[in-house]
Amino acid sequence: MKIRGTRQCNSCDTKWSYYDTGSVACPACGSIRSVGVDEERKQHTDTPVTLEVDSIKQQLAADSTSINDVAPELLRTLRSYTRKRGFIRGGTLRELDEQYLGTHELIHATDICTRSHRTTELDELYVLELFTAVSEGSRITHTDVPQRLHPARGAGYTDAVSAYRRDLDIYLESTPDADAKDAVTRLQTHLKRADALEGDIPLETAETLVMIAHEIAAYLLDADSDALASARNRLDRLSKL
Repeated sequence: MKIRGTRQCNSCDTKWSYYDTGSVACPACGSIRSVGVDEERKQHTDTPVTLEVDSIKQQLAADSTSINDVAPELLRTLRSYTRKRGFIRGGTLRELDEQYLGTHELIHATDICTRSHRTTELDELYVLELFTAVSEGSRITHTDVPQRLHPARGAGYTDAVSAYRRDLDIYLESTPDADAKDAVTRLQTHLKRADALEGDIPLETAETLVMIAHEIAAYLLDADSDALASARNRLDRLSKL
């Protein structure tokens, strides 16, 4: 949506940035009566949010606690985080970050481990390692993913890149670019295919989808024509698979 990011309180005249707080409530007096004072409305899809998993981390530190024990709370926390996240802040496009990617994978990996009766110790150890990586704002390379959890990586990355693709479309409404739009449309085709397969795609394909999103962003943010050319080449190769 397009909003005026600078708010002014009707009660105490305090000004603040909605882009930074994600709230219309005045940070000084708490009043919810405020007005936008910017002349221009800008696209904004992001809500400032931190992935809070300290309590879950403390539970997992106990010797008798498994990922199954904390799964309901963990999934609620992860899903709440992803729902609030976006990639346009005050008209500026943000990059698709490691934590967001890892969070989506962790959702699917946790779900697989809690629903399956064939989960191995290796699978559970990977989910715990993934949890640690996500809590630190990173992700794990695809070479370390156990075979049984390959669909979690594929589905997670498909979900994350699809969310980013939607914000790319929104961004391009205000900042039109025919070449970028073509790449985004082609990317959507491959995302639909991966979604139809429920993430059961090669790990290299999942990683390629992420790299394409990064390269489209690099083109839009830095006018990097080489990045766009690389994204097109990757799209071409995916089309031949």
